[in-house]
This record gives sequence, structure tokens and C-alpha cells, in this order.
Amino acid sequence: MRCYLQGNFRPNITYNDPKLTAKMLPSLERSAGKENVILMNATTGAEDFSFFQKEVPGFYYFVGGKPLDVKEEDAASHHTPDFYIDEVGLKLGVISMVNLTLDYLEVKQK
Repeated sequence: MRCYLQGNFRPNITYNDPKLTAKMLPSLERSAGKENVILMNATTGAEDFSFFQKEVPGFYYFVGGKPLDVKEEDAASHHTPDFYIDEVGLKLGVISMVNLTLDYLEVKQK
């Protein structure tokens, strides 16, 4: 069986808008602690998000969910049967999203 795909599907990289990132960084630092916020290079890990960023400035971030007692090199990767997420990270995800939203709305009003 063979499958052929034709088309011009070329997603952009997911790249945070620098001005928006600078405005929102304090929100993440307040939510997670400055020592836990790591700026990283552009990634192709969220190709669908890059389509939104073609239309409006975007800000994409990751919230860790690896159990703290598991070394990073021992953690199973996503989309594998052994993948496990520590749901404590969900609390940080909600806190950070609420803070980002409220702070963004405040910045927009100024």
C-alpha cells in the first residue's frame, strides 16, 4: 500500500512575537517563579499555532508536567505508552493562563 500526498503545506515555525513576549514575561515569572521561566528558541513543535501567528502576534509557552522525581533523560516522551504527566502541573497552567489573560487585558487598556 502506498500513500501520496500532494500540496503546499508548509507550516511556519512557532515564533513568539518579541514585543508581546516582553510584555507577558513578567506574568509568567510571577506565576511560576523567575527561576522556572526559560526562554527558548523558535520551534516547529506547534505547527498549527504558527498559522494563527500569521494573522495576529502570538505567544506560545510550555508548562512542564514531568514528575519531579524522574530525571529528564528517563522521562518517556509524548505519544508513547509510557508517557506520564504529573497533574500538579495543571494548576500552574491554569494560574499562568489566568495571569497572562488579565495582564494582557490590562496592558491593552493602557
